Amino acid sequence: MIKKEVVICLGSSCFARGNKQLVRIVNDYLRDRNLLNEVRFHGERCFGECAAGPSLKLDGILKERQDEDSVIAILDAFFITIGK
Repeated sequence: MIKKEVVICLGSSCFARGNKQLVRIVNDYLRDRNLLNEVRFHGERCFGECAAGPSLKLDGILKERQDEDSVIAILDAFFITIGK
C-alpha cells in the first residue's frame, strides 16, 4: 500500500507565520482519525513560496495561506477523496 504524503514547509517564513501550530494540528488530526500508519507526515525546508505561507503539500499539491481552521478543512477534503 502506498502511503499518502503530507509535507509541511518548515522554512523560517512559514514557521513564523504559524506552521509550528499547524504541525501540532496535523499530527493531532492524523492521530485522532487513526491515519498515522496510512500517511507519511513530515517537514521539508522552504517550498519557495514564502509570501503565500504557511504552506503544506498533500500528495505534492501545494496548499498556501493555511491557518488552524483551513488546514482541517483541506485535510477533511483530502481524506474524503481517498475514501477515509
